[in-house]
Amino acid sequence: MRLGTEAAMKGYRVRYTLATKLVNELVEAADEKHLNKTIARYGRVDLLCIDELGYMELDRHGAELLFQVLTEREEKNGVAIASNESFGGWTKTFTDPRFRAAIVDRLTCNGTIIETGTDSYRLASTRARAEHAEAG
Repeated sequence: MRLGTEAAMKGYRVRYTLATKLVNELVEAADEKHLNKTIARYGRVDLLCIDELGYMELDRHGAELLFQVLTEREEKNGVAIASNESFGGWTKTFTDPRFRAAIVDRLTCNGTIIETGTDSYRLASTRARAEHAEAG
């Protein structure tokens, strides 16, 4: 996420993670009885960038753990989410409507939603580099 890179270059503490990796880490932390420490670590960074949210189905436990991280960060530090799915498409990821609504609420309260369209940023970057290489 370019936003995270720019923030880090300005001296902010930034953590980037894939949504599935974050949830897996939280599940493992819960199993090993150090969930509070893991959530606190994610709560301390200035900007948490979560990529690819909306692709994988999360069970209720995974959704609850993600909710805890977002709640820990609420009104304290920023969260940037990258997803090719609109909020309406998150029914596959968050099958429990209550958690889906709560997570969307946490993410959108006092937030800014930037829609870039359906075109892939990665594909556009690759094409631009290829065109630049051909021209150069």
